[in-house]
Amino acid sequence: MILVFGSINIDLVARVASIPRPGETVLSPGYETLFGGKGANQAIAAARASLPHRVAIAACVGDDAFGRSARDNLIRNGVVADLVANSAEPTGCAFITVDERGENAITVASGANATLTEAPIRNYEVDASTVAVFQMEVPFPASLNFARHVRAAGGRVIWNFAPAPPTFPAGDLSDLINETDIFVVNEHEAIAAAALLGCETDDFEAAGAYLSKSGCICVVTAGARGAFAFRPDGYSETVEAKPIQPVDTTGAGDTFVGILASGLDEALPLTTALQRACHGASLACLAHGAQAGMPTREQLGIA
Repeated sequence: MILVFGSINIDLVARVASIPRPGETVLSPGYETLFGGKGANQAIAAARASLPHRVAIAACVGDDAFGRSARDNLIRNGVVADLVANSAEPTGCAFITVDERGENAITVASGANATLTEAPIRNYEVDASTVAVFQMEVPFPASLNFARHVRAAGGRVIWNFAPAPPTFPAGDLSDLINETDIFVVNEHEAIAAAALLGCETDDFEAAGAYLSKSGCICVVTAGARGAFAFRPDGYSETVEAKPIQPVDTTGAGDTFVGILASGLDEALPLTTALQRACHGASLACLAHGAQAGMPTREQLGIA
């Protein structure tokens, strides 16, 4: 069973000629309301790639229309939403402006995400078959405590260090990695995480190898170059991405993480799970929006 412990957002996206400067107002012809949040994205990616009823999410939303629609969206996509709690705070919301060049500016109001605790999963039974997935959009102490609980029960932890906090104590990062089986970062996040632990390098492969020495498998995603996996014993491997002409790369990283979790839940070898995750992330880039292009089992070629 896959359990995602993470965020749920509603994304409000406006397309503008230019991103407003401080004190400036610009007009947009309209806006889109999209489902997002790294936790929800990863749960939906995992559910589409998995057999039915294999993915659940523990999260918080507001007792509002956004929260109800977000919960309904999870259920429509095959995610068990029984552990989504209501908060006194409003549902998390991201305000996104995109200019004519494709550049964007994003403000995220955490809202209910900032109130997530271990309460929703207090009575949830974890065991050696549990694959737990974490990110960095909900309170770190609650995530770390639950990760420790999963590991103590013999389960596995996938931790996506994204979005990488602008400031994060080195001691907290050490604790995070010590409770993680697979640490997933992109190139920039790998370099930043390695620097926090004392390795100054601008080479993401060197950073990934260094991070794996802490005892986890470090997986570095590198866009069109695929993914690089570094193991604590010094062994590394590269999984290539399929060449595509991307339409929108939004959500590709979350798709990768969700499908990787699905592969591990099916007891696939890590290399096979990484290959499936890279393939799925490529497919996700062929549609607009974070969730729209996330592939199904059939699209991934899984019988």
